[in-house]
Amino acid sequence: MLFAVLAGAYGVGVFGDMKPGGFEDPGSESRTAARLAEQAFPQRAPDAVVVYRDDTRTVDDPSFKAAVVKSLEALPKSEVTGFAHFWMTNMPQQVSRDRHATYVAMNLAGSDDNGKEEAYKAVKDKLDVPGLTTLRGGPVPTGHQAGDEIGKDLGMAEGLSFPVLFVLLVVVFGGLAAASLPLVVGGLSIIGSMAVLRVIAQVTDVSVFAMSLVTVLGLAVAIDYGLLIVSRYREELERGHTGEEALARTVATAGRTVVISGITVAVALAGMTFFPFGFLKSMAYGGVAAVVLSVFFSLIALPAALAVLGPKVNALSLRRRKPAAPAGRTAGAGGQGAWYRLAHGLMRRPAAVGLGTLVVLVALALPALRIEFGANDARQLPDSAEGRKVHNTMERDFDGDAVKSIDALLTLKGDAASPQQGAAVQAYAGRLGATEGAKGAEITGATGTTARVSVTFEGTAVSPEARDLVNRLKGVTPPPGAKVYFGGETAVFDDTLDALGRTLPWMLLYIAVATYLLLFLSFGSVLLPLKAIAMNLLSLSATFGVLVWIFQDGHLEDLLGFTPTGNIEPNMPIMLFALIFGLSMDYEVFLVSRIREQYDILGDPTAAVATGLQSIGRLIASAALLMIVPLAAMATSGVLTMKLFGVGMVFAILLDVAVVRILLVPAVMKLMGRAGWWAPGPLARFYSRYGIKETDAAPEAPRPVTVAG
Repeated sequence: MLFAVLAGAYGVGVFGDMKPGGFEDPGSESRTAARLAEQAFPQRAPDAVVVYRDDTRTVDDPSFKAAVVKSLEALPKSEVTGFAHFWMTNMPQQVSRDRHATYVAMNLAGSDDNGKEEAYKAVKDKLDVPGLTTLRGGPVPTGHQAGDEIGKDLGMAEGLSFPVLFVLLVVVFGGLAAASLPLVVGGLSIIGSMAVLRVIAQVTDVSVFAMSLVTVLGLAVAIDYGLLIVSRYREELERGHTGEEALARTVATAGRTVVISGITVAVALAGMTFFPFGFLKSMAYGGVAAVVLSVFFSLIALPAALAVLGPKVNALSLRRRKPAAPAGRTAGAGGQGAWYRLAHGLMRRPAAVGLGTLVVLVALALPALRIEFGANDARQLPDSAEGRKVHNTMERDFDGDAVKSIDALLTLKGDAASPQQGAAVQAYAGRLGATEGAKGAEITGATGTTARVSVTFEGTAVSPEARDLVNRLKGVTPPPGAKVYFGGETAVFDDTLDALGRTLPWMLLYIAVATYLLLFLSFGSVLLPLKAIAMNLLSLSATFGVLVWIFQDGHLEDLLGFTPTGNIEPNMPIMLFALIFGLSMDYEVFLVSRIREQYDILGDPTAAVATGLQSIGRLIASAALLMIVPLAAMATSGVLTMKLFGVGMVFAILLDVAVVRILLVPAVMKLMGRAGWWAPGPLARFYSRYGIKETDAAPEAPRPVTVAG
């Protein structure tokens, strides 16, 4: 309680310390180009785009001009470092086709995204012009609006999730007292994670999107672990153990499963720190904090609560519980139970079940082969958001983008204004403009030893054609002695994809090796960890295929309420990979740890699968259902990024539990037989001594078991 009060009081301020963005590589060439441009020239790419419209007057009306210019000139220079309007630039692209609207490109003070957002919040209400319709958009306003929308969506998700989860927990446990305990762990995990993120935000940037992961993951994982601990404790009580004995046995068995599951999930999430992007690093910080605290409170706060309650954990029961099997045996060992019968039914035809499941997974995965990546823009916001309205207005009413270009920033050997250097830069601009795919090039800045050449082109800034153009431009010979750095939206996106491609293999290798070692310590097998990793990759591929089919291709857009962009933001698959991989291993550890326990007792691999599934199957299905609730609430978000996250996670969990764990695992383990539990002598001895098992008790002598099939 003391922790909850202190962490809550401190953690609530985390929202003010978080920053938008984080989708760029700070060490990339395009970022170097941006720093050079910021130091030497007025910023070319605006921080904000403000659209002014009058349904009766046109921009040619002097009163229209006077109203806009007067409002802009009154803005504080401490917050707005520059702006460009039509009457200043005379660029026709800044006037709508019907000439009743114009937009102003605006630059804001601040050395980073957070500073620019603070500047925007200080002037956003001062941008209104009396008598004109005003819409605020562009990178900074859109990021600010996305943060506000996410905050509202998180509040709604929590408001919907807690009562629904409580009702489901009551159904699962059949009692009010037991049902409340996992929710307490979830609440503590969320509060603690907020405090941890605020501490981290004092030393490094933390993305505002991290709170969405903390809220959903902290609640979902904590409830899973709480469900496992409370269920095992009640089982031990029903076997006749005292409260103290039951608690000790629970922590020694289910507690170890929680530890290995939590470490596995945290290891997968930590893989996102390999990438240079603030967004992914922030997701790793928040995710690891949520998981570690969920484990901590499941093993500290929850057992403390159970010790206080003792047998009263079954208080306020809504149904009479059936007596469990005697200690040392699992319900269903004699063949009773729906999960036991299901397992044997699957293991009668393991090859057919395995092949059929593989066909389904591969078919779902096929659309992932044509995934297209694209940058986040205002289309991630709902139609009602101002930033989205600005984007739609620009697309519908204006011709072209006056500031879209690929910028070459040159650091020269001499003064850029000298005739010699000027001629060299002009010749270079000519070569850039003549490059295939370029529409033209011109010198847009020259000061000191720095010059800027801007290349215009047709199409969207993040299209494959634009990225190909950037790479062709990089091959053009620069002026003698000059260094060239390419910037602009296209170059930023190209650098982002390059960084992802360079880092992804190392992340995959790290996750595979770390997961294999953890699963070996948990299962004592050299083959089962490989099986688990292969199944996870199949499940992930199927999930990505479905996300491409929905969000890239635009299927179900009316049902889910979004506008398809024709691409996927490239950071999202990385985040989903780490999260889904970790959570899939969570359920793998739950299931196979219990099967291992039964194998140690029964000595028969087929019987172990059936009795293990019988003892844990209902709990895994319940845990998946409970985890889906907050994720489904997130899928209702008006922000496309969060909607994709929620839908992807819901589908991945349903697929993993219903298809992979319940159908594919029993079939494959039947085909593997005793070989599934094999390990070379030295490794077997290592596992026997150091392995993380469900129980410390010596295995009972194998007993005869009737095995169907």
